[in-house]
Amino acid sequence: MEDLDRQIVQLLVTDGRMSYTDLGKATGLSTSAVHQRVRRLEQRGVIRGYAAMVDPEAVGLPLTAFISVKPFDPSAPDDVPDRLSDINEIEACHSVAGEENYILKVRVGTPGELEHLLSRIRTLAGVSTRTTIVLSTPYEARPPLT
Repeated sequence: MEDLDRQIVQLLVTDGRMSYTDLGKATGLSTSAVHQRVRRLEQRGVIRGYAAMVDPEAVGLPLTAFISVKPFDPSAPDDVPDRLSDINEIEACHSVAGEENYILKVRVGTPGELEHLLSRIRTLAGVSTRTTIVLSTPYEARPPLT
């Protein structure tokens, strides 16, 4: 990827609503040149979409936790992501190397809701869990490019 494309991506990661005119001013390109580059970045899948960044606490989800899951039966099919895909509290599912198979990032409103969620996860996926509750988040969703 060219340096100008990296710069455009970095600017859009910081402000996904930045206009083509403002992108052009920041990069030294014309508005139409920026528009073409952004369209190509979207077509190549570098830019996969645009989304609103929502404050979890403002929408009633102040408790964040990471749940490591490990199947009770290691010979069972590895279908944990499919079994858990309909659980809205799961924000991310990462396949990992190590003792556990997956780490889930979840957001809930209360410790009681977390306890209920853990029960649902264990039942639906046939797994054991290990949970880490987040105390604070100094930074999150950092841009992938520097």
